[in-house]
Amino acid sequence: MSMAIEENDSNVEYPPGFRFYPTEEELISFYLRHQLNGQLLEKHRVIPLLNIYDSEPWDLPKFAGELCKGDSEQWFFFVARQEREARGGRPSRTTATGYWKATGSPVYVYSAANKIIGLKKTMVFYKGRAPTGTKTKWKMNEYRAIDDSTKLRYEFSLCRVYVISGCFRAFDRRPMEVIGDGRNNADQKQKAEAITAAISCSAPATGFCGVSGGSSGMVEDEEIEEANWEWDQIDWP
Repeated sequence: MSMAIEENDSNVEYPPGFRFYPTEEELISFYLRHQLNGQLLEKHRVIPLLNIYDSEPWDLPKFAGELCKGDSEQWFFFVARQEREARGGRPSRTTATGYWKATGSPVYVYSAANKIIGLKKTMVFYKGRAPTGTKTKWKMNEYRAIDDSTKLRYEFSLCRVYVISGCFRAFDRRPMEVIGDGRNNADQKQKAEAITAAISCSAPATGFCGVSGGSSGMVEDEEIEEANWEWDQIDWP
């Protein structure tokens, strides 16, 4: 359930089962843009402004906004640009016991109208000191907004901190038996489609089997090597 918070909602008691589950578009287009423009101060009750690198990730839930209090899966924070970053340096992402390490490549975030509105960077928390730290279950998505002139906004980022649960239920609140049934049904459907495709390809009329291009889905099966990256290395469209 996603929602914008009104000023007169400060004393509202939310019913059991209520969760703050915004989409990425809502995080960037509403919350982060209002933060960048200095509007809607009441949003800090939902997403507080915090230097998350002053704390260990397992301590961050206690600083979360009131709509995330008691949530065991994810927490949201605004993070201001560090002084060293403003002077052209790289931000420090170390804590007293470890460090956040970037992983993968930058990913554009699109609006429902298929417009680029921001960038997402994924990080993992390691205990110890680089490069020999121990990987933990704590992860983070760091979002930065891209304005209408395709300029990346550095003043504030919005961070979603979450825990890798090790099961599919982390962001799927259906009962596990329902998830299992759905997964089995999907597997059976996939096998049936594969058999149907094999039968249709047995005829010597064509060699394309309904595929319009020559990739035959190979791109989806390829493993893409993850690499560390920095914001200034992005190839802008």
